[in-house]
Amino acid sequence: MRTIDAREGIRITQTSTTASLLAKVLWITTVGFLITAFGAWIAPESLGVGFLGVAILSFGLIFAISYASRRSPGLALGLFYVFTLVEGVLIGPMLQMYLHMANGQNIVFEAAATTAVGMAVMAAIAQVAQFDYRRVSGYLYGALIGLVVIGVVSMFVSFVSPGLYAWAGLVIFGGLLLVDFMRLRDSPAVTSPVLLAVSIYLDALNIFLFLLQIFGGGNRRRS
Repeated sequence: MRTIDAREGIRITQTSTTASLLAKVLWITTVGFLITAFGAWIAPESLGVGFLGVAILSFGLIFAISYASRRSPGLALGLFYVFTLVEGVLIGPMLQMYLHMANGQNIVFEAAATTAVGMAVMAAIAQVAQFDYRRVSGYLYGALIGLVVIGVVSMFVSFVSPGLYAWAGLVIFGGLLLVDFMRLRDSPAVTSPVLLAVSIYLDALNIFLFLLQIFGGGNRRRS
C-alpha cells in the first residue's frame, strides 16, 4: 500500500507540475502574441530591402534565447518578447494587405480564432495521445525541410499550387504543435518554459499564416 501511495503521489506531483508548466507556457505565449499584434500595428506597409535585415535579426534572437535560457531565464524571457515584436513587424505588411482586401477583417479574425481553437484541441489531444512522438517529430521536421525547399524553388519556378502548399504547411505545423505539447507533458521538470513557448509560438504563428492564405485564397476566388 505504501508503494502504491508513493507512486500515486509521484503521478499527482508530475501532473501538477505539467499543468503548472502548461499554464506558464501558454501565458508567455499569449503575451507574446499580444506583442506581435502590436508589432504588426506599428509596422510600415512595406519593409522593402529592410525585410532581410529584420529576418536575420529574428533568426539571431532565436539563438540568443536558446543560449540565455541555460544561464538567465529572465533574460531569455525578455529576448523572447523582443523576438515576438520583431515577428510582428515582419508579418505586419502581410496583415495590412489582408486587411485591405474585401472581407479582410473577417479573414484575419477567422484565422486567429481557428488558430486559438486548434491550439486548445492539440493541447487536449496531447494529454491522452500515446505514440512515439519523437519518431513522428523526425518525420515532421523532414517534411518541414522539404516544404522550405519547395517554397524557395517556387520563388523561381511555379510548380506547386499555393493552396496545396498552404494545406501542407498547416498539416506539418499542426503536427509539430501536437508534438510540442506532448513533449511538455512528458518532461515538465527539465524543459525550459521559454524554449517551449518559442516552439509553440512559432508553430501557432505559422498555422495562423497558412490559414490566412487558405481563407484569403477563397476570398479572392469569390471576389
